[in-house]
Amino acid sequence: MINRDTLIEDLVREYPEMVRLLMDKGVRCLACGEPVWGTIAGAAAEKGFNDARIDELVQEINQRIGAQ
Repeated sequence: MINRDTLIEDLVREYPEMVRLLMDKGVRCLACGEPVWGTIAGAAAEKGFNDARIDELVQEINQRIGAQ
């Protein structure tokens, strides 16, 4: 199960299809060339997400990957 503290590197390594979702949601750090992207929560917060939006993003990721 993915959570707020999951590293984006780990997420896209295991679920590369999530790159599109993150980019569609505005978490475009995947294209900026940074070698380390940090956590889902950290990257989303840098893009202006509040806690509720971060939680919604994590929930959507888990739904798409079929996590229980």
